[in-house]
Amino acid sequence: QAQLVESGGGLVQAGGSLSLSCVDSGRTFSRYAMGWFRQAPGKEREFVAAISWSGGNTYYTDSTKGRFTISRDNAKITAYLQMNGLKPEDTAVYYCAAGAIYSGGSYSRPNAYTSWGQGTQVTVSS
Repeated sequence: QAQLVESGGGLVQAGGSLSLSCVDSGRTFSRYAMGWFRQAPGKEREFVAAISWSGGNTYYTDSTKGRFTISRDNAKITAYLQMNGLKPEDTAVYYCAAGAIYSGGSYSRPNAYTSWGQGTQVTVSS
């Protein structure tokens, strides 16, 4: 079972950058796909980005493609989300998630993930 802890959120001006980290203190990190989701007040949780267990494949929602980069370091049991060109509409609580998703799986579906972090707030001011 993955045990995930996010960090790196904060307040930034529009156009700025933030880097989120997600450490897995469990023993499954290298076998699980990792995803980042976000939830703004009054909205449903939405997919942001995901990376396969090997790191060989990455997936992004259209609104973050070209601005956000997901990566992972299996030796450090950590997943990252580098966010550049931030916009006010990126403001949300960001969650990392882990799941046994493999080829053909749906990386963008929250119910494909079995472990979730507690979330970290990202606020982008205009």
